[in-house]
Amino acid sequence: MVRRFAYPVYTQLKGADLYERIGKGKYKRIEFHEHPELYRCEFLPYAEQTDILLNGVYWDKNVPRLFEKENIQADTFIIRTIADITDDAGGSVPVNLGDQPIENPVYGVDRTTFQKTEPYLPNSIDIMAVGNLPNELPRDASRYFGEQLIKHVLENLVGEGSVIIERATMVKNGKLTPHYEYLKEYASGN
Repeated sequence: MVRRFAYPVYTQLKGADLYERIGKGKYKRIEFHEHPELYRCEFLPYAEQTDILLNGVYWDKNVPRLFEKENIQADTFIIRTIADITDDAGGSVPVNLGDQPIENPVYGVDRTTFQKTEPYLPNSIDIMAVGNLPNELPRDASRYFGEQLIKHVLENLVGEGSVIIERATMVKNGKLTPHYEYLKEYASGN
């Protein structure tokens, strides 16, 4: 059943919402990550209900895409804008044709030819794909990182003789530390 709303409605989809095990069995996160070929993506019903997709899923070439390029040609595929935060060209969003600079973040993809176009054209889907976007929106990540740094590392960092800091230190006084001596050949350029 298709429902339309006069106000914004959103949902956050997790792995179990997006992927279904082929054959018998239920979605199992660990199995999915180890054997994605055992699963198929069930995203298309959502593409029939939404105008905007904000994609932030991890993608690997073995993981089924959210949809295939040809799916955007269907009248039932009503998505008009895709913000691909993960920015894997040809990845989970197969109509992501590559990076755009932050100054000009949006381009169009023609639904018929799959070619890059100017954005906001009648027969296109608008794609925002900026490779350094996480760097452009650092506030929440920086706050969380800072809180974790203070909570778990600061005392070790300012103290003397911390095992945690010692193990994390790659180079000291211009030389590789014992935990990182395996990088000696790489560091010398051989």
